[in-house]
Amino acid sequence: MLIVAAIGLTDLLSGVNDGPFGEPDDRATLPIAVSYVVSAALVVPLWWRRRAPAQVYFVIALVTVVQGALGLQLAAGVAALVALYTVARHGPQRLLGWAAVVAVSQVLVPVLVLLPGEHWLQSLFFQLGTVTAAAAVGLTLRTRQMYLTALEDRARRLEIERDQREQLTVAAERSRVAREMHDIVGHNLSVMVGVADGAAVLAASRGEQSEQPLRIIGDTGRQAMSELRRVLGVLREEQHGERPLSPQPGIRDLDALLARVRTAGLGVTYRTVGDLDTLGGSVQLTVYRIVQEALTNTLKHAGAGSAAEVTVTSDAGQVRIRIADTGAPPEAGGPAPRSDDAGHGLVGIRQRAALYGGTTTIGPRDDRPGWLVDVVLHSSDRPAPTAPGEEPPP
Repeated sequence: MLIVAAIGLTDLLSGVNDGPFGEPDDRATLPIAVSYVVSAALVVPLWWRRRAPAQVYFVIALVTVVQGALGLQLAAGVAALVALYTVARHGPQRLLGWAAVVAVSQVLVPVLVLLPGEHWLQSLFFQLGTVTAAAAVGLTLRTRQMYLTALEDRARRLEIERDQREQLTVAAERSRVAREMHDIVGHNLSVMVGVADGAAVLAASRGEQSEQPLRIIGDTGRQAMSELRRVLGVLREEQHGERPLSPQPGIRDLDALLARVRTAGLGVTYRTVGDLDTLGGSVQLTVYRIVQEALTNTLKHAGAGSAAEVTVTSDAGQVRIRIADTGAPPEAGGPAPRSDDAGHGLVGIRQRAALYGGTTTIGPRDDRPGWLVDVVLHSSDRPAPTAPGEEPPP
């Protein structure tokens, strides 16, 4: 708009009364104010060309007719080309044909009928060329924008389809893992529980002392099967609503856990400090799993005959879990080698502590033989969100 205004103002101030092909106009016979008013009427509507391109073009076309009727050939008439370009670029396509008809008519009628001059062929060629160029440039840019929009839309749809394929692949893999776990682990646990129950009944009929350990083995197997079913339900994504689940273990379940560990031959002393019952369910589950994994490692590496001390302390928004064992007894040939970085269990302990902004110390004891697991949790913190696609440790 500013460029068209500058062109029109320059033409008015130059004082030249000839058109672009040498035809004189009637500017000298009219008041100077008429030329300025007509130029302003051609330029000012361009301010609204983006919001109403078709309406602006037809208004400028009408002013152009008035300009021709007055015998003026103002440079500001280039506003009609700008308006035609805007219709082709942004306007409704159904009105572009009418705008083109009006533009061609405004070229043909003055040149061939009303004001034929000496250079009518050059004038006709130039004006039709500029009209065609204005419409062609607008249509070209419009087509390019539509093409880019279609490419962006296609890219978005391809991205959505890719995400859907990934989700289907993950769901299929989760279902396969759940099926394999059910067929292999579930079957073996069922056999173990059946054998333990049968052996316990036989031991009871014979009055043997192995009855109680065998019953504990059977109960432990049944508990493992229950947790396995819960994990498989998550893997298969079967929980579409409020399906009731068995309660997660907490602080009160540590007594039963320690009883099973003692029966397996590990001497365990248990001490608590502070009010642990007020802790949230997720914190209690974390404490239970850390103690469970630490004692499992002690049984695995130190074996029966060793001892462990379990201390759980709650104070000032922090929970400290300390599990220290004595290592393998001397008659067992020394402690089995353990690595601070090996195994999924120790990684799981660190991940659980990280969910609550805690710290973890795992390694050999400094004061005596054995192994130490020392974890500090911030019980007032909410679990940190996991990364997309990850799940918290079970």
